[in-house]
Amino acid sequence: MALQESDSELELGDPAPDFELPGVDGETYTLDSFDADALLVVFTCNHCPYAQAKFDLLNDIATEDGVAVVGINANDAEAYPEDSFEKMRDAVEEGSVAYDAYLRDGTADVARAYGAVCTPDPFLFRREGDEYRLAYHGRLDDALGPDEEATEFYVRQAIDSVHAGEDVTLDPGPSRGCGIKWP
Repeated sequence: MALQESDSELELGDPAPDFELPGVDGETYTLDSFDADALLVVFTCNHCPYAQAKFDLLNDIATEDGVAVVGINANDAEAYPEDSFEKMRDAVEEGSVAYDAYLRDGTADVARAYGAVCTPDPFLFRREGDEYRLAYHGRLDDALGPDEEATEFYVRQAIDSVHAGEDVTLDPGPSRGCGIKWP
């Protein structure tokens, strides 16, 4: 497991790159599939301990009004069988993952379009008219390792700012996690 820090080239205010990806529920999803004031797109996976450590936080956020949480797994499933579509479905069925949608990016084209490099790598977008624009990209919380307890939840502060119609001004540094295993 190599620690990676995100360095996406998406700038605040940029529109969310569109996608059309299969979900573990059998549906196909695009940005238009979600109707929320705040859309949290998180590049994640099943096997990375950094991603696993954030499952509960993301599951909790997914239950909140006005927020949609979309997990996208772009890892090479042949080299990392724990990240296969079937194992993703198992994670949802057993309750480890309870996002609004858990999607498979088998070519990693969507991850590349977002500039995602690690798991988890969160991108928070605010709805502006008929599109989503980047409001925050950074760490989910202040726990730098998978075994550390978080005391400050940056993503919740960012979501609160989006709901209040304010700019997100925090900059806790880049997200950290396992590098995406490119197919």
